[in-house]
Amino acid sequence: MEYRKLPCGDEKISVIGLGSGSLPEDIEKSEEIISAAIDSGVNFFDMATAIKPPLYAFKKAFEGRRDKVLTQVHFGAVYGDGKYGWTQDLGKIKEQAAWNFETFGIDYTDFGFLHCIDTHEDLDRSLAPGGVWDYMKSLKAEGKIRHLGFSSHEPGIARRLIETGLVDLFMFSINPAYDYQKGGEHARGGVAERMELYRDCEKAGVGISVMKPFAGGQLLDGKTSIFGRALTHTQCIQYALDKPAVMTVLPGVRSLEDLQVALHYVSATPDERDYSVIGEFTPKSAEGVCVYCNHCQPCPAGLNVALINKYYDLAQAGDELAKGHYEKLDLHASDCLKCGHCESRCPFHVKQEARLEEIAAYFGR
Repeated sequence: MEYRKLPCGDEKISVIGLGSGSLPEDIEKSEEIISAAIDSGVNFFDMATAIKPPLYAFKKAFEGRRDKVLTQVHFGAVYGDGKYGWTQDLGKIKEQAAWNFETFGIDYTDFGFLHCIDTHEDLDRSLAPGGVWDYMKSLKAEGKIRHLGFSSHEPGIARRLIETGLVDLFMFSINPAYDYQKGGEHARGGVAERMELYRDCEKAGVGISVMKPFAGGQLLDGKTSIFGRALTHTQCIQYALDKPAVMTVLPGVRSLEDLQVALHYVSATPDERDYSVIGEFTPKSAEGVCVYCNHCQPCPAGLNVALINKYYDLAQAGDELAKGHYEKLDLHASDCLKCGHCESRCPFHVKQEARLEEIAAYFGR
């Protein structure tokens, strides 16, 4: 395993971590995966799952080797009904935090993350006096959180939190689809804005843990890749690790087989790690596929068409958390006015009206 030192501390973080969003419902199988990851040198674990059962697997897997693992616990991810939910309710967050510490068998978390802050309104509420951020700072003062951080998909949000001077590490989506220079804007923020964020983090000594390295699995299949060609797990991992400030990449795994595929990166040859093939891709590769470029904005109905499409694609690829992110949007696919505005402006000729009907039926809204 390869390790990178956290700029603001002594921790050495494995370049391959473990994302927990896809861990199986079977607790014993999840425990087996976590234990196998530790045995293979993985020491960084994100603790946000799509369903509650896998959370019970960490305690036994960590038993006797707490000093060998680094935990990334999210404040705002809740599991009251057994499934992932998002909240800014401080009472619910405190209740979930107490449950987490007890269930994981830990008395502190190495990284405490403000969970999934994607709008400035949500951030304002989190940073308000007596809000979630103040609560997390109090836990840090008590030693229950060793490093503060956050997860977000929005570069502007990331900058505001980094400017507090309190953030040591944050979680961000990085992959060729979101950053690809010739293909327009992927995820949130254009390529220049995103790259400037990575560079500024490196200068400021703030690390990044990477989520969605495979774009929810889309990049691994030529049929779903916006490039019309599949990339490998190793190419995507290397791409993310080559970005400034990146400490670790957190692939989601469903099985021991998935874990071994991700861990192949460690022994991969230079040729296997080479992702220069993306230089051959052109925007024409994405014809008819929504690449979340936002050229359709502003929508007359106020829909965030790109995010609606993104969460649908991620859900289709098996990301259980995507449905929760979709439901958090103010407007949904069913609010489409069918005015034709987005289709007239789309450079990739996506039949967006029909697609939004499909998305509305899929999510039931």
